[in-house]
Amino acid sequence: MYEILKLNDISPKVNDILDADHYTVATDCKEPSAILLRSFNMHDYRVAPSVAAVARAGAGVNNIPLDKMTEQKICVFNTPGANANAVKELVICALLLGSRKLVRAINWTQALTPDDTVAAAVEKGKKQFVGREIFGKTLGVVGLGAIGRLVANTAVSLGMNVIGYDPYLDVNGAMSLDRHVKYVADLKEVYANADYLTLHVPATPATKGSICADTIAQMKDGVVIVNLARAELVVNADILAAIAAGKVGRYVTDLPCAELLGNPNVVTLPHLGASTPEAEDNCAVMAAKQLKDYLENGNIVNSVNFPCASAPRTTPMRVTVLHKNVAHMIAKASSYVAHDGINISNLVSASRGEIGYMIMDLDGILSDKTLQEMRAQDGFMAVKAFR
Repeated sequence: MYEILKLNDISPKVNDILDADHYTVATDCKEPSAILLRSFNMHDYRVAPSVAAVARAGAGVNNIPLDKMTEQKICVFNTPGANANAVKELVICALLLGSRKLVRAINWTQALTPDDTVAAAVEKGKKQFVGREIFGKTLGVVGLGAIGRLVANTAVSLGMNVIGYDPYLDVNGAMSLDRHVKYVADLKEVYANADYLTLHVPATPATKGSICADTIAQMKDGVVIVNLARAELVVNADILAAIAAGKVGRYVTDLPCAELLGNPNVVTLPHLGASTPEAEDNCAVMAAKQLKDYLENGNIVNSVNFPCASAPRTTPMRVTVLHKNVAHMIAKASSYVAHDGINISNLVSASRGEIGYMIMDLDGILSDKTLQEMRAQDGFMAVKAFR
């Protein structure tokens, strides 16, 4: 029986994956095998020695101390793409909020006196809220991951001209893009041509502060900038200065802060990107599946600190080895198996930085003595057996 500790409220759909016959999912566990969470801050949290994995029902992992988890040999998972549709829909909404003065119009209408003069007041006052259409305009998408691709494809269907930039776009990602999306290799080309710009990249040393006075100067006058990704991508003082100068038409963000409030050309939303029951269910289910596959089979999918490696179970025994990424580790592991006279039917190996991970499917059962010797081997960080 595995105990799964919840540090946040998680969709009950996890119980469909983590069945009651083999799993206990609770907010209080004595010896949890794994942790499920959303926004809980783990940086000052003491993790029980029994924990083998942590899964966040969401993409960002800023609330998890990855280096500390790696030191404790704890595999950390996230759920990229599970909330992509929810965020995509909000981005499309943000484009419309950036085009039409909808927020001001709604506030103005709600403030009208509820009497027979409303219709006349509306006809007289609506001119102050004239906006523009997004049809035929050019949208620049910076970052063509799961969300960026959905945004790009949807914008095409709405009649926009779309140009996208992502230096890490792989073949599968490119194939999922609508053929009308123009991919460019130079970010300056996006800045120069976009009437609307939407950001879909993580906050890294290379991207933090990337929307600043210098890059804004490369953009069209009146550009609408949408940031539902990370607050650190934008230098707020530079955005506000550009709005005041008329260079930026409107800034729409899901990441408000004090300095952005009160500006009529800044639309702030309270971090609603993944706030739908569908997205929460999708993230929870993906996180639960990844935990289950790791705990029961040693497969690693969507880890943010361990190498990702997986294979179907086809033999009586599987042994996984988390090891230092140095020479001869595979040879050492194989020698232990050979000592017991057992054939390795399948071997999968992957590395990530200083860590390596191997999956060995064996045609026989390793002795407990051999497993103990492997666990004592210098360079082997963790050895697990699955039957």
